[in-house]
Formats: sequence, structure tokens, C-alpha cells
Amino acid sequence: MDRISVNRFSFRRKGSHKKNKEENAEPEFNFSTLSYISQDEAEKMNEELLSEYAFNEVQLLELAGYSSAVATAKCYPVEKMTRDNGAILVCCGPGYNGGVGLVCARHLKLFGYRPTVFYPVKSNMASICDSLSRQCESLDLPFLSYFPSESHLIQDSYNLVVDALFGFRFKPPVKDTFASVIETLKKVEIPICSVDVPSGWGAESASPDGLQPELLISIAAPKRCAKLFQGKFHYLGGRFVPRTLEQKFDLKLPPYPGTDCVVELKTQKSTEDEKPDDTGE
Repeated sequence: MDRISVNRFSFRRKGSHKKNKEENAEPEFNFSTLSYISQDEAEKMNEELLSEYAFNEVQLLELAGYSSAVATAKCYPVEKMTRDNGAILVCCGPGYNGGVGLVCARHLKLFGYRPTVFYPVKSNMASICDSLSRQCESLDLPFLSYFPSESHLIQDSYNLVVDALFGFRFKPPVKDTFASVIETLKKVEIPICSVDVPSGWGAESASPDGLQPELLISIAAPKRCAKLFQGKFHYLGGRFVPRTLEQKFDLKLPPYPGTDCVVELKTQKSTEDEKPDDTGE
């Protein structure tokens, strides 16, 4: 007796597979409900990740830095860059965001870019960031010994700047070494990609004296200052945040597509572009 192959028969009604897929699809996220968190909430979320959820600083830096690199690569593909085979400048500050920048630079190198790192002040997480610096050096990433004083030197040499100077803990104004750095970066005409909070801004408010990036990569959840972001791209990197922590802080965040570690958020600019034309044309 011949064996019957079940694969030859279909017991599903025509069109039912498509219908089931549509029924199981998640509803589209309503961006008008998107959560923006305060500096205090960001600090408490970070503390809970470290204590209640047993993450450590290195893990969080790695996850945030990898997310930042992926978002940057999505917006600015290396194959479309015109200067020096994907040359970019990664500016790292003295705190947590500086560590994120070092991780971001390493991953961008592995993605095929040519990062140069500016890291003038050792982090208050010195042992961790020493290790992150050594990892960058092992991939032959150059470190600048001084920051270019003229903006044209930056835009003539690099395709974009990753701003990982200051994060959500920063409170304006910018002081000391970094004041002149930010003044120079404000004059460059290549894209700036800011990690979590544009440098010079506070976590809860924008600042005309700070950077005005083209890409903002929010980490874990957008900070309140992101409501005032007027750039071209806004991404969220925070797939590591446990669902129970989202619920505790009553966060409304969009789902991540597929296996991506980042999700694109709507910006003020994209929302305005979607508004109907009052002229009726």
C-alpha cells in the first residue's frame, strides 16, 4: 500500500491563512501615547536594572552601545558615505554616555565603518572604560590627542559625528574641556547622532546652546527633552528593558520589529509632514 503524504492535502479553507495572520497582527502603535521619562525616572529605572534585575554596568553599556551603532548604521549606511571609506568621529564624555560611545565605536568598526575616537577625560567608571578603550585599540581605532579647533577640519575628514558626550544625568551648562568641543560641533555641517540626550541639553528640556542632532538614539525610554527634538531620525534602543519594569513605570513604548534591537520613533518633523495639506492640494 502506498504511503499517503499529508503534505499533498490541504484542510484549510482558501484565504483562511491570510485571515489568521491579520487577526494575530498587533494593532499599530499610537505614537501620541508614547512615554517620555524624567531624569529621576531614568535614574530609578537604571537602579532597578542593576539591582532587581541583576544587570551589571558592563552589560548595560554594551546593550546601549550596540543599539546606538545599529541605529546609526540604519540611518547612514556605510556604502553611501563619500569621505574616506566610512570615516566617522565618535566623541565620548567622562561619564556613562562616554562608555556607551566606546562600545558604539567598536561595533561601528565591526560593521565596516572607520571610527576615530575622541575621549579626552577618563570616565568615573575608570576600570570599565579602560577595558572598553583597550577593546577599541585592539581593533586599531585611532584616538585623537586633541580636538580640531576648526569645524571645517571635522566636516572635511568625517561623514558624521556620534555625540556620546553627556547623557541623562547631565545638568547644563557645559563646563571646562567640553565647552569648546560643543561650540565647534555646533558649526559642523555633517550629521550629528546623539546618544540618549543631545549634549548640552538637560534630560527634561532642550537647550539652544546644546547640539542640534539629525539623529537621536533614546536608550531604554525617551527622555522628556526628546519631545522638543526637531531632527530627522529618532530611534529607541531598549529591547533589554523587562516587560515588568515597563509596567511598573507605566511606560507606553512601541514594539520592536522582528529581531531588531531598535525601533524607529516618529519625530516632530515626521508628524508635521503627515499633517493634511490645508490647501487641499
